[in-house]
Amino acid sequence: MAAFDEMLGPTADGGCRAPYALVRDWLDRTPPDHLARKALEAEQLFRRIGITFAVYTEGGDPERLIPFDLVPRVLDAKEWAHVSAGLEQRCKALNLFIHDVYHDQEILKAGKVPEALILHNPSYLAEMQGLDVPGGVYAHIAGIDMVRVGPDQFYVLEDNARTPSGVSYMLENREVMMRLFPDLFRAHPIRPVGHYAEELLQTLRSVAPARATGEPRVVLLTPGPYNSAYYEHAFLADEMGVELVQGDDLVVHDAVVYMRTTEGLKRVDVVYKRLDDDFIDPLVFRPDSSLGVPGLFHAYRAGNVTLTNAVGAGICDDKAVYTYVPDMVRFYLGEEPILKNVPTWRCHDPDDLAYVLGNLHDLVVKAVHGSGGYGMLVGPHATRAERDDFAALLRAKPHDYVAQPTLALSTCPTMTGSGVAPRHVDLRPFVLSGADGVRIVPGGLTRVALKEGSLVVNSSQGGGTKDTWILEDGEAGEGA
Repeated sequence: MAAFDEMLGPTADGGCRAPYALVRDWLDRTPPDHLARKALEAEQLFRRIGITFAVYTEGGDPERLIPFDLVPRVLDAKEWAHVSAGLEQRCKALNLFIHDVYHDQEILKAGKVPEALILHNPSYLAEMQGLDVPGGVYAHIAGIDMVRVGPDQFYVLEDNARTPSGVSYMLENREVMMRLFPDLFRAHPIRPVGHYAEELLQTLRSVAPARATGEPRVVLLTPGPYNSAYYEHAFLADEMGVELVQGDDLVVHDAVVYMRTTEGLKRVDVVYKRLDDDFIDPLVFRPDSSLGVPGLFHAYRAGNVTLTNAVGAGICDDKAVYTYVPDMVRFYLGEEPILKNVPTWRCHDPDDLAYVLGNLHDLVVKAVHGSGGYGMLVGPHATRAERDDFAALLRAKPHDYVAQPTLALSTCPTMTGSGVAPRHVDLRPFVLSGADGVRIVPGGLTRVALKEGSLVVNSSQGGGTKDTWILEDGEAGEGA
């Protein structure tokens, strides 16, 4: 099956889809050596800014730039309206599901989601049972990974409701593109993304404990500079104008969280945590954790501080639970899902397992708790020996895997060593859910597989990123 070309359309007969008309004209009249110089300038800008990610498992210098591609991805207003409506619907259902899991468990009693899948899941935390959180919101920041396979065919690939990352790259990509190509921006009515930090801060303040008076104090809790996403932690704290703290910067007295400052202890209302639940409080979870705050969870249960994303929200990151999200939409909202899931085989089901084992050469197999492109098999690109090894893993631990068809992900024009050529992309929009509603900044992080034919877009696996443009209603023209 041929991939849908987002610039040229389904036929690729020399035409051009309307959203890309000016971009194609720009590419046609811009000399390749000029684009190459601009690409080098972009790399220098990113190095000067210090926007890196860390890989500590491969040796050598762990601090790396994520490759940035100069050719933007463009969606028109109608396409984005469809995507954003589906994202809002999905995140509402996910929040209702997490609340239900930790309260009455009606969806489990109704048999819509298997009880064992939830209650025996390592991401299910019994410590959260019966705990009411402000606004009933658990996944305050969600990164929903999406793929496109046709003009009007967008699918959700997975939900990230634990500690989704990548928004700093979305924001910095936009800044760099505006700096490098101001004329191109003036020719397009592009919806802005620079207000994301304001929207995030408003979302966090909206879920402050009811007892908070005045302007709630928000802090961002980071594991520290050795974390792969530390740049983003520091970036977001600075953009929001809040304190970036580590575990030893906070202390709990009488179930109240305080921040240590040169002026004494300051009470904290909301902790935007960028570390996994296991590490937040050594008195409740991992006793060997030096990253968290002793007593933090007790303060949380007492209702004196809000943690975002909520403890236990990671139950939605599970790729087996993902397969039931359309049922959640129907169960909680009484609506048909606007955005479909990618068809998925649950390997714990004997019939599904038999199908997967017989068709490994055509499928992508993923670890239920895997991330970053690790723990997966891309059947068509694997050797016979690799498929045989993976088959053994599936037979030994079928509950740990799901499988999906090898989709022909859409392509976007991308700079390569031999000129501009199509490369496969996905999209991670960021959805903010607060007590005062849902906010979605138009666009998201487009990730691109830079290797020809590759479907793996993850930065840790050699992928890059692009700026994502959402056009306002109407034709492209002067003004941005």
